[in-house]
Amino acid sequence: MAIQPIDLQTLFTQLDKVAKSQAMQREGQQIQESIQQIQIQRRNEQNIQSVNQSQDLGGEAETIKDEKRHGGRENNGGARKKQQEDEELSMAEEERDLIRDPALGRNIDISG
Repeated sequence: MAIQPIDLQTLFTQLDKVAKSQAMQREGQQIQESIQQIQIQRRNEQNIQSVNQSQDLGGEAETIKDEKRHGGRENNGGARKKQQEDEELSMAEEERDLIRDPALGRNIDISG
């Protein structure tokens, strides 16, 4: 399909409008990017100026306090081993109590 001269005339008259719309789109993208940069900069400034909550030390601090109360690590070490053994036994018993389906996880339903 060839372009007729009349089509070219209409296209040439519309070129200025197309150029303006494309320029506006580019400006809009630049404005959005600058707004996002400003927002990120404000968040960073707020994070710097804010007081941060202290991180949780976990169970280490508590175990050290417990060891000091009981008179040292020697006394507490045996209790820890016994507690770990009890936990392992209870987990083994729980695993035996579970009923498992032998076909579970082996079949894929593709019928949708």
